[in-house]
Parts: sequence; C-alpha cells; structure tokens
Amino acid sequence: MFSLKKYLSLVVFLFLLSCQSEMDEQGNNTQGTITNSSPLTSYLQRVAMVQTVQDNVIDGSTYCTIKPPYTVTVNNTQIAINSAADYKKVTDNINASNADDDIVKINFPVTMVYYNYIEKNIPNEADFNSLIDYWNQYPDLLSKINGLNINYPITINIYNSANQAASSTTIISDQAFFNFIKNLNASQYISLKYPISIVDYNNQTKSLSNNSDFENAIKYAIDYCPENNIVTLDFVGAITKGSWGIPYYFSDSEKTSSYSGYSFVFKSDKSVVATKGSASETGQWDSSVQNNVRELKLTFSSDLLSKLNNNWKLFEFNNSQVRLRDVSNTTNYLYFEKK
Repeated sequence: MFSLKKYLSLVVFLFLLSCQSEMDEQGNNTQGTITNSSPLTSYLQRVAMVQTVQDNVIDGSTYCTIKPPYTVTVNNTQIAINSAADYKKVTDNINASNADDDIVKINFPVTMVYYNYIEKNIPNEADFNSLIDYWNQYPDLLSKINGLNINYPITINIYNSANQAASSTTIISDQAFFNFIKNLNASQYISLKYPISIVDYNNQTKSLSNNSDFENAIKYAIDYCPENNIVTLDFVGAITKGSWGIPYYFSDSEKTSSYSGYSFVFKSDKSVVATKGSASETGQWDSSVQNNVRELKLTFSSDLLSKLNNNWKLFEFNNSQVRLRDVSNTTNYLYFEKK
C-alpha cells in the first residue's frame, strides 16, 4: 500500500513543481526536473565556475586565476592589479611598443584561485610554473562557460527520493551555485524556479522561462562569446582521430549502459566502425553545417546501433569530447569521448 508519508511527500513535491511557469512544464526539454547526471546540470555548474580567462595575458591558464591584489612588472613598469579592470593596463603596456620584450613578471607570493573556487598560495615562480605545467597536461577539460551571468538570487526546488523529502533553497552567488551542484547526489531531483534573469556577453539582460531557454542561452554563449573560443578547432579533423566511446546517451530516458564497451572509429571516407569485443559493424557518418549549426548524421543498420541514427546537432566539442543533441518534442543527447 502506498504509505501516507510517501503520499504527503509527493503532494509537497508536486506543489513545489507547480511553482514552475507553465512554459517550463510544457517546454522542449526532457523534464522540468534535472539530476546530477543531466546535461543541463553540468552546463550550469560550468556557468557558475570562477572566471579565469580574463587574466590569461598574465597567467596563461584558463583553469585558474590570480586573486587580486597583486603586482606585475611589464617592460620595467610595475602595475598594480586590484580588480579585473586592471588587466587592460597590462595589455595596453604590451601593445604600446614593438621594440620591447613584453614579458609579464608576476611579483610573488600570490594566491591562485582554481576554476572550482579552491585557493592555493604560490610562494615563487618555480611553484607557479609547476602549476601551469600541470594544467597544460589537460587541454581538453570542459572549462568555464563565459558570456552568461546569472542575476541572483534564484530559487531551486529539491526532492530527495531516498527519504521522500521536499525542500527549496535560495542561491545568491556563482560560488554557492557551483557548490550546490557539486554536492548533489543521485537521489536528488531539482527544478529551477523560473523566470530567471541573465546577462549575455553583449551585456543584454534576458528572461529565461524554462530549462530549454537556459540550455539554448548556454549554447549561444559557447558559440558566440569570444572568451569561449580562444582555440580554433576543426570538427572533422578531431572526430577522425582515434577511437571514441559513448559516456552518455539519452533518448526519452538514459540508455548509456546499452553502449558500454563500444568503440567508434570515424574514418575519412565517411564510414564509422563500431566495435565491441570481437563483433563489429560498419555504418556511415557525415557532417555538414545547416543554418549555422554543425550536424553529425549517423547511419547504422543493427537494431541497437540504429537507435543512434539521427541528424544530431553539435552542442560543443574539443579534441577529446563531442556533445550532440536533438531537440524535438523532447531533447535527446549523445556524447562521444576519446578513448
């Protein structure tokens, strides 16, 4: 029999969800609720990461930033860095003449802040160089999504399926949002309370009405904010190198485990070979740009692999990860990751 405790908890949960706008309930995203494994959740956490690109002219890393205040010396000129506005003083000094060496010398000690808000004291240049060398070993980490700033506070409704408890919380900052997502467990379901106000990279304020709006705003930032495109990559060149696995596949529900153990090799002749153990199947792939959106078309014939057949739209990629989606009545996702 359905217990009274579970019934009351479900009523509370549904009441919390009713706070969502009607557009959210009827939006194109898969559900109004998301979990710690949902694609949108990882994108939201990357939106909330520490801004690290702005001082690349000083530290050369997109995964950490130097915490002001500190000083640097450029072309024998000492410059105080008290805020992000002072980075321009460094670039202005570098661009002032072509006859100097333009070496940016950091005056230690400094405090480094990682993309995940962890801070570390760096006493000298040797420790600094070791830290940058460490981050340079991971050039394909999916880093901070720049060009989208959330106007806080925002409210998040939470349902814990482990104890049938419903609650809500107010988030007041990027750091609080990052840590909230970081600490989500598999039994927690969350829903953002809309509308949510954001500022895009053109400094335009926009109101988001549902999860699909948020994901599309993130996609826009990835595509068009210059700070997200500091490295030029070739999609066809990337996907035709090495073999790929499927770390995530969602089609009406998550079905990643069905493709565990498969390796996919995309060949330059537009064939794609899927291998699992001693069994293999050759399908076809193609890529084109339609309405400024890169597509990846897959064609297989077997019952299992043909479920991947689609004109997938590219969400983002680098040399190690390819993230695709298909937006119709629901939003489906297919991720490839370099093996």
